[in-house]
Amino acid sequence: SPSAGAKGCPSLGSPKPQPLPAVSLPGRVGGAPCLRPEPPCRTPSADCCLVGALLMAIRLRGMEPDETLVLTREMASSGRMLAWPEKWRGLLVDKHSTGGVGDKVSLPLVPALAACGCKVPMISGRGLAHTGGTLDKLESIPGFTVTQSPEQMEHILETVGCCIVAQSQDLVPADKILYSLRDVTATVDSLPLIIGSILSKKAAENLSALVLDVKFGSAALYPTLESAQELAEALVSVGTQLGMSTAAVLSRMDGPLGRRVGNSLEVLESLECLDGRGPADLRELVTTLGGTLLWQRGKGGSPPEGAAQIARALDDGSAMRLFQAMLQAQGVRAEVASALCAGTEEQRLRVLTRAQAQEELVAPRDGTVRQIHALPLAQVLHGLGAGRSLEGQAINHRVGAELLVSVGERVKKGSPWIRIHYEQPPLSEADRLHLQGALLLEETEPFVPGPRVAKMILPQTPVGGQ
Repeated sequence: SPSAGAKGCPSLGSPKPQPLPAVSLPGRVGGAPCLRPEPPCRTPSADCCLVGALLMAIRLRGMEPDETLVLTREMASSGRMLAWPEKWRGLLVDKHSTGGVGDKVSLPLVPALAACGCKVPMISGRGLAHTGGTLDKLESIPGFTVTQSPEQMEHILETVGCCIVAQSQDLVPADKILYSLRDVTATVDSLPLIIGSILSKKAAENLSALVLDVKFGSAALYPTLESAQELAEALVSVGTQLGMSTAAVLSRMDGPLGRRVGNSLEVLESLECLDGRGPADLRELVTTLGGTLLWQRGKGGSPPEGAAQIARALDDGSAMRLFQAMLQAQGVRAEVASALCAGTEEQRLRVLTRAQAQEELVAPRDGTVRQIHALPLAQVLHGLGAGRSLEGQAINHRVGAELLVSVGERVKKGSPWIRIHYEQPPLSEADRLHLQGALLLEETEPFVPGPRVAKMILPQTPVGGQ
């Protein structure tokens, strides 16, 4: 990633920066001329100050929908576009999440989709701040290799049907440059730039269908359903215009997804889901997102019918078998993959080693669990080494937490409600207080928590077998 230069502006490695070109597209950015963003952002010779000025203009003035489409298309074409065999036409699908705490959906979803006949070339990312990253979770498995060339990806898709890999250097280089500048120019929350960053990478995958998990709540990018819906609708519109059948699922992210948070612990919970077990909220999201994609492909009369197909793949073992095959195809030794996918929990724990220390916290009084707030939990785990503050920073895959109670459950004073797995630094008194603040108890009767999914935004027609 680019190193920091003068005044916090990343150095992009050019002794002689190239100027922005003259206006090459008609239009505006909130009244200003609309510049074609591709030429100055294609290579490291981009002048970061001029690109930063463009980002700030977009943030302050906004973009019209057609301008956001142009931005996204030019970002996607700034590098290599993946090409697939013609026989896979209509089969290539993927999913993107805006990020949350305990979000391990991709691990069971990807092989379940492959078990239902899809090709899934998932290009994923790492965690930053309080949100976890799919690649970090997979790298807690010994031997798993996230770096795969396009040729290797095609081979894995041919033999297995799915892969989960890191973004290569020649894929959407414009996004890397813009992303490195968005933080220092205070443009991280710009809707057009968020859309461009998400969809440019998916467009470069050359997909037939895409589903987006747009999260909202206290531990999500957007706090309210209304603000998340604005992003979701814009993503669906731009994705569709880019030639992908695009749908969005709006899901709640106030409490952690599932009952385990932290990289290796989330792999364990993903394996439970692939066993046909595991937390109900995780299974709900996996089947809903997967079922929507199958419907988009024309493989179900409705998203619920598609969800039933995903559920069968989880329950009959076909998704687990493909997850095991994917692990081996991406560098995991056969005996390790077998221990994880066909072994007992004890065998799995021998592969995904536990942290050196565990500590349980207890409920301060009797009550019914109204909520377990995800953000303070994630912040404590981040401080214990489970997450990173800067790109490239090392993390401890063993650090994490297990929730011992569920929302809606009645608890007694002094009963354990969470188990923290940690090494160095140790759990501090401030950490304990912060964690206890995450547990919200009320004097109410036990209840069944509501669904994670709040709303769905679907394309008008599925892609079928095109």
